[in-house]
Amino acid sequence: MTTSPATHLLFSYGTLQLRQVQLARFGRELDARPDALPGHRLTMIEITDPEVIATSGTNRHPLVVASSDPDDAVDGSVFAITDAELASADDYEVDDYSRVEVTLRSGATAWVYLDTRPAPAST
Repeated sequence: MTTSPATHLLFSYGTLQLRQVQLARFGRELDARPDALPGHRLTMIEITDPEVIATSGTNRHPLVVASSDPDDAVDGSVFAITDAELASADDYEVDDYSRVEVTLRSGATAWVYLDTRPAPAST
């Protein structure tokens, strides 16, 4: 009896959507389907990790943060990946990102890398 590798859904709004990053991290181009992450907005951060910069071709990377505006949503792509590919994605993402499970606009549950910094205190 052959078992297939465990599959995870991964939502990407940034460089993991790039063909060269997928080939470098996963050894293949991933099949994508469009989706969105509601209740969040997109910002940009500067990456200093030389390996990530070399793979992505840029030191400016998108970062998603929670939004108080219910109309905000971040568009991106959903990929079905294996345990090994998820571990490789974890290795690729720098410390500014944390992998969390979210519900996408489609209703699918997927992993996504979000801002690890604490939310600013309300005044």
